[in-house]
Amino acid sequence: MNDDARSTASEQQAVPGYSWYALGLLVIVYMLNFIDRQILSILANDIKLDLGLSDADLGFLYGTAFAIFYALFGIPLGRLADSWHRVRLMSIGLALWSAMTAVSGFARDGLALTLARVGVGIGEATASPSAYSLISDFFPARLRATALAIYSSGLYLGSGLSLLIGAVIVERWNAAYPAGGPLGLVGWQAAFVIVGLPGVVLALWLITMREPVRGGMEGRITPPHPAPFREFGQELLTIIPPLTVIGAARRGVAPLLVNLAVAGTAVLAGLALTQLTGSGPGRFTTAISDQWVFLGVGYYAIFCWAASLRVRDPEAFGMIWGSKAFVTTVLGYSCVAFTSYATSYWAAPYAERVFGVPKSELGLLIGAPAAVAGFLGVIIGGNVADRLQLRHANGRVRVILFGLLAPVIPLLVAFTTSTLALFYVTFFIAALFSSSALGAAGAVTQTLVPPRMRATATATFFLGTTLIGLALGPYMAGLVSSRLDDNLSAGVLSTLVVVPLGAVALFAALRLVPRALAAQSQG
Repeated sequence: MNDDARSTASEQQAVPGYSWYALGLLVIVYMLNFIDRQILSILANDIKLDLGLSDADLGFLYGTAFAIFYALFGIPLGRLADSWHRVRLMSIGLALWSAMTAVSGFARDGLALTLARVGVGIGEATASPSAYSLISDFFPARLRATALAIYSSGLYLGSGLSLLIGAVIVERWNAAYPAGGPLGLVGWQAAFVIVGLPGVVLALWLITMREPVRGGMEGRITPPHPAPFREFGQELLTIIPPLTVIGAARRGVAPLLVNLAVAGTAVLAGLALTQLTGSGPGRFTTAISDQWVFLGVGYYAIFCWAASLRVRDPEAFGMIWGSKAFVTTVLGYSCVAFTSYATSYWAAPYAERVFGVPKSELGLLIGAPAAVAGFLGVIIGGNVADRLQLRHANGRVRVILFGLLAPVIPLLVAFTTSTLALFYVTFFIAALFSSSALGAAGAVTQTLVPPRMRATATATFFLGTTLIGLALGPYMAGLVSSRLDDNLSAGVLSTLVVVPLGAVALFAALRLVPRALAAQSQG
């Protein structure tokens, strides 16, 4: 039986019940992922007051401090997921990020909280590359966008529940211990500890999940890698500074000189942007909080990895970095993430400040509806994307474009209205629309590469969502707010500046993705 016949046969097979069980467990893990990540939103105003931080600092903590390490470690961990036991890798990562979330509760200053957030970012970097690859081996291509959308619903359920859970913990803890409770913890610190510890237990459940045959769903079985950790170690040399200098030197004098030149340029650009924006360390005690140098190092590291991949695996480089269809899809969705990360993080602090809403109401009327909106949006969006793809070669890209453009007007209304009820309604609509794009974007990037590259493609996809969306969106909103005397309305709406850029990328993807898929089928 040839490859096309095997692929057709696998498409017609019924999906086993275990696949749905595995998907449900992965959704729970992803929910906890975003509870641990997003809980910073409901705690933001308390942290700002207790630690003496600015809105720019809060944007840095939520976005850049987490995103840089999430992105950098996502690449070697994504490669490890492509070659090692994905379930074990996710279980280790889950235990790590949950422990570091709990450690966040013992922070006494911005620097300590930054370092804990870095640990959370490294642990969470194991999750989606492994999960996307697992889902692609549990479900046939005809259901892949739907399955990825169901998995992605954990993002929105976790984000919404984090507000509800965080609000309940803070209010009840502070009511019970107005002067500080056991170990001297105040409400926001206790919230970190309480939501972090269950993940360690969940890791023991996750590790019992069966590892599917890689590529088996499509009849393209990939044999086990003979030395996955050796490859992982080599991958660290390509992306983690200063190990990147060693990696470049191994490729020759010319690559080393280029590497050093890019490193110097990145640092100088970061310093220049720091002077331009006046966004240096602020009230933190070390330069680790310098947004632009921090981000410059991150972009330098990504350059190092891409340059190395071009030499070590030219086929993967060509199908990911060398593919205009892949790059424009990632760039377009990253612009969706830029605004959606900023609005989801700042919505609760905004309502608390502008409308004087208590935390318990924020959890109930922002958190719970946001969870519902995100869940419905990503499920409906994934299903519509799969259906459109059957009729149009760019059907999934159309859904991403909708997720970029449709939330603009609801967001403009939400963050300018003086009516609290209208804020709740329009924020719900914006969350519903923006969430519709995620499943489609994930499915496009998975479809553009063969099975052995799927986790690496996922890690590259999340480079855009983190280094463009998460690292810049929340920080930009906080920086603009800080410069305008804590005007969060102007801060959040300033993130809409990326919409035209995203639209250009996605209109290009409407043409490029069908061509890439046609070329792939002919090859």
